[in-house]
Order: sequence, then structure tokens, then C-alpha cells
Amino acid sequence: MKRGVIDRFEGDLAVIEVDGDTIDVAKALLPKKARVGDAIIIEADGTFRIDKEATKKLRKEIDALMDELFE
Repeated sequence: MKRGVIDRFEGDLAVIEVDGDTIDVAKALLPKKARVGDAIIIEADGTFRIDKEATKKLRKEIDALMDELFE
């Protein structure tokens, strides 16, 4: 199992950051509700699922940084 974060979508591809590198994955392989910024778990069998707790934590961290930046 690996973990990554969806960085962006480019056409039919999702660019996912995994351990400092990026991989391109067909959007069709991701859960339908996947969006930019979601934490993704890449299972050993090649399937993908959203890590809801990690995504929530990442969003809170980003919000805190944005608040600090625009104070």
C-alpha cells in the first residue's frame, strides 16, 4: 500500500504525488468523487481509494497556512 495526494487533473489523467514523485493515472481508475487535494491510498492490487481522514487533515493544514499567509 502506498499513499499519495491528487495534485491535478490533465485531461483524462490524474497526476498524483507519491513520495515526492508524480505518477499519472487514468481518472477512470479513481473513485468518482476524487478531487484535487484528496489523499489517496494505492492498494497492492492497483486499486485506489480516498483516505477521508488524511484528506480532512490536509485540508485543515492548508487552511491554517492560508490564514497565516493572509493575516
